[in-house]
Amino acid sequence: MNKTIIIGNLTADPQVRSFTDGESVCNFRVAVNRPSKDGSKEADFFNVSAWGRLGENCAKFLSKGKKVCVTGPVSARAFTRQDQSVGASLEINAREVEFLSARGEDDGSSGGAYVPAQEARQAEVTTAAAVPDVSSGMQPVDVDDLPF
Repeated sequence: MNKTIIIGNLTADPQVRSFTDGESVCNFRVAVNRPSKDGSKEADFFNVSAWGRLGENCAKFLSKGKKVCVTGPVSARAFTRQDQSVGASLEINAREVEFLSARGEDDGSSGGAYVPAQEARQAEVTTAAAVPDVSSGMQPVDVDDLPF
């Protein structure tokens, strides 16, 4: 099974391309922080492709700095740079994208609201803290209480 889940911030505004058959794809890059051995933070970068309605919603609601959660299969691609050194990139074909930054929030730091952006649903903004789902037995969590 090839299923990857990442949470990070967009490094630039998403780019949308349309094809002659009417299909569209939205491409964006996500930086995912991880701690290094010396205690500092390092980042991994993932290229993301979102197709069809999912991509249209990403293009409409996302921008540089926004925090997202992306789920989908990952693939690696090797390439040769101009200086002849070899590099690799990771690309996720998004099956699901959750918008974790609040609308109007530019830096993507708090994640107080989310927008489900699946092809089967229409994108609509819901504030998680304002509409807790008490039927599931879960309680809202203050972002400041999280250890990461």
